[in-house]
Formats: sequence, C-alpha cells, structure tokens
Amino acid sequence: MISTKLENLYKSKLVSADEAVSKIKSGDNVVFGTGCAEPLVLLDALVKNKEKYKNLNLYSMLPRSEGKYAQEGTEEYIHYNSLFVSKGVRNAVNSGRADYVPCFFHEMPRLFKEGYIPLDVSLIQVSKPDNHGFCSFGISNDFIKPATECAKIVIAEVNENMPRVLGDCFIHISDIECIVENTHPVVEMAPSKIGDVEKKIGKYCASLIEDGSTLQLGIGAIPDAVLSFLKDKKDLGIHSEMISDGIVDLVESGVITNKKKTLHPGKLVVTFLMGTKKLYDFVNDNAMVESDSVDYVNEPMVIMKNYKMVCINSCVEMDLMGQITAESVGLKQISGVGGQIDFMRGASMAKDGKSIIAIPSTAKKGTVSRIVPFLSKGSAITTSRNDVHYVVTEYGIAQLRGKSLKERARELIKIAHPKFRDELISEFENRFNCGY
Repeated sequence: MISTKLENLYKSKLVSADEAVSKIKSGDNVVFGTGCAEPLVLLDALVKNKEKYKNLNLYSMLPRSEGKYAQEGTEEYIHYNSLFVSKGVRNAVNSGRADYVPCFFHEMPRLFKEGYIPLDVSLIQVSKPDNHGFCSFGISNDFIKPATECAKIVIAEVNENMPRVLGDCFIHISDIECIVENTHPVVEMAPSKIGDVEKKIGKYCASLIEDGSTLQLGIGAIPDAVLSFLKDKKDLGIHSEMISDGIVDLVESGVITNKKKTLHPGKLVVTFLMGTKKLYDFVNDNAMVESDSVDYVNEPMVIMKNYKMVCINSCVEMDLMGQITAESVGLKQISGVGGQIDFMRGASMAKDGKSIIAIPSTAKKGTVSRIVPFLSKGSAITTSRNDVHYVVTEYGIAQLRGKSLKERARELIKIAHPKFRDELISEFENRFNCGY
C-alpha cells in the first residue's frame, strides 16, 4: 500500500492537461513517447493551445495517432521532427511542414544525452505508481526513458490502463513536474492480415530458424506469419526491439521459453510494444518480460551476445547487389531507419547468427518488382549490401553471404516474381558481359 507521504506527493502534482502544457514555453524542444504510448491527452491540449507558442519543436518517432501537431495550420506555432515517419505524419514530412531526422534506433538516446538536441520538456504516458512511487514507462521505453532523463521538465500522463512492464523501465513521481490522469484504453494495433504470399514467406523464414534460436521480429503480416510456423520449434528466445500479439501464444504453448539464451536467459527482452489488450495483459507485471532502453536492447555489441540470433526485417526495394531501401520511395520518406541495421549487424556478429530480409516479390498489386536492377532515383540506402545474409520472398530463399556480385544477382533473380525475371536477366547480362 502506498504511503500517505507518497500519496500526498502524487496528489500535489495533479493538474489539468491545459495547466500541464502551460509549463511549455515558445522555443522549447519537447520530446514525447513512441507508437501506441503517445500521451494523447497532453498532445491534444498542446494543439488546442498552439497559438500560445512560437517556434516550438516537437520530437518523437513512429506516431500511431493522426498527428494533429503536424497537420496543416499548426506549422506557424509547432514544428514537428520525426525520428521515424509513420502514416499520421507522412504527408507533413513530405510536404515540408515537418522534418525527418535520420538516426539508428540504438543511437537515438545519444541525440539527447550528448546535446545534439537539447531537451526542455518530456511528455510521457506511464502506469500508475506502485507502492514505492515508481511509474512504469509501460509499452514505450525505447528512447523516451533516456530522453526523459535529459529533460528539464517532465510532464506525465498517468494512465490506469498502462501495463506495469518490468526491467529498467521506471520513473519516480518525485522526478515528475506535474501529472495528468488518463483513463482511456491504451492505443492498440490490430494484427495484420496474413495472405497466401505472407504464409509462403513465413514458412521459408521458419525453415531458417533452429531450435534454441533467439529472435528479433519487426511489425506486420510477415513477422506474424513467421510466428505461425514456429509451433514445432523448441526453446526459442526473444531479444527484439518490439513484439506483437503472436508472441503470447508461443509462450503459452511452450515454444518460447528463453531457456537457451546466452544473454538474459529466461527473459523476453524488448524495448517497446505494439499490439492489442491481449499483449498488454500478458506483459503486465510479468517477470519473464524485461523492458530496457533502446541504447541497450538495440546495441549491436549487446545483440551479438545472443547465440543463434536471428533477425527478420523487410524493405521497400532491393537491387541486384543486395542494397536495400527500407524507408523511402525515391525522395518520398515513408518510414525510417529504425532498428534494422542494429539487428542485422548484431545478428551477423553473433555465433551462428542469421540476418534475414523478408519481402513479397512485388508491390502495388503485383505491378512492380521489389527486386530491381537499380534502386529508385533518390532512394535512401538503409542497409548496405555487406549486411544482408538471406533474402526471402514467396519464391524461395537467396543466400548472399560470401557470394560475388554475379552470384548475388543470380540468387536474387531466382526469387524474383517470374514476370520480372527476363528484365532482371537482361540487366545481368549487360552488366556482367556474360550469360545468366
């Protein structure tokens, strides 16, 4: 039971959302929480009071909301800077109303710790305090916890529905300037629809995963499909920047035990979560789950300590050398670097590790190939050709590590969609002056 002293301290910090955002001043640099943990009550109040600000700079990544703070009409007062672009702010970034800041996920805390982005205010959404006055960052630890530790003022949205996730994931109420209470359900992300293509890719990826492996999986239908084909595996572990609902069933069925992990055995290690209430209930006060900040979880030198580390990520396009763009279509920014490089390099360095890029062979309803002779003009190279081990499409597995440029191209052409292979073969023959 919380002490009277702590209860009184908590109550003394309670304010309305409008009063909380009045602590923010024009010209401040303000950071706020990631993904499904956006402090929406505070952000709504900020936008409602936008005319009180001038040159206010907001920083965050992967917003799941509609991004009211970046919509047309706010740019005179608020400038949004995205560390990872998502749907709600994509138009704002590409129209010039907002900006994108490229950065490896594991290095994001350094932007704040080392003063590249000096922070005035942090807006966070956390759990109710425990009996000792500690609130959990819940489903969003990642860069927001270390960033919050750099801010001059911390404003917390305390949500009774935010799960209490364990690990290096807490802030004490004495370190919070003011508190706004929130009783809304935590934002959920429904599982993606898995089609026949994703099922084929998932089955191929699962064939590369051995018993006792430790996994990192991204977001979307392909990672979910991979999980559905792991039911016959034994003693899998998780060390991943995020997890989704599919993990829960594999833990409950005994497939994921974390027992064979060489780093944090018995623990499912993450830095943020996106899913439904099923996942949030699973992680709540669960001693198996350890949430740590992204500068630890995504640090390649940490990742490599996991024996049989397997990472599975995706991309927009890949050329015949194995160069990858996972964040842009030409000059149009559609996402960000995120943790792809963190895990691909960490898995590459791990003993018996594997880095996998898993993609459908086509995009735009089958009208364009994802495996192309050249990346689209202006596209950012997210992952170099040196970092890719395996590429998986619905047509099979290409193994690139140790292969020459000719061998790589042949491997990739084999798993491209058949209707685009002639074009790719023609480019191969012109480029290498030899027959395919």
